[in-house]
Amino acid sequence: MRLLVRERLFAVGDDYWIEDAQGRKVFLVDGKALRLRDTFELKDADGRILVELRQKLVSLRDTMVIERDGEELAKVKRKRLSLLRNHYRVTLVDGTELDVSGRILDREFAIDYEGELLAQISRRLLTVRDTYGIDVVREDADVPLLIAVAMCVIVLADKENED
Repeated sequence: MRLLVRERLFAVGDDYWIEDAQGRKVFLVDGKALRLRDTFELKDADGRILVELRQKLVSLRDTMVIERDGEELAKVKRKRLSLLRNHYRVTLVDGTELDVSGRILDREFAIDYEGELLAQISRRLLTVRDTYGIDVVREDADVPLLIAVAMCVIVLADKENED
């Protein structure tokens, strides 16, 4: 499944659509303005909230929390030692860990589970500069979760780059 995302998607307070490869609107990102922390809702085409993303207010390292139906689903934070590439760890509430690595600010990275590729985020194959693709590799993958992970990692990397 290939999804197309506009670069400015991550502006808090703005709403943007994520489209499939045929140009159909599949997911709506609803950025919440006037909040103390970055907050987003990922909705389906009918407006149902699939997952919510929030920056954790109090933590030693910047952390984003992904929730589903009001329950915490995962935490996303940068790994402590990552010298050459950006590395982030996603810890699901059941203890499962996903690894995110690559050139995050360039929108070139992968989401893996125990060495198996789940999704590839890439700007390389697209001709429109402000657009990048999210290719979900596994058919049984939780697509909203993978989109949320990609969003969290980009938000955290952008914040770190600003500092």
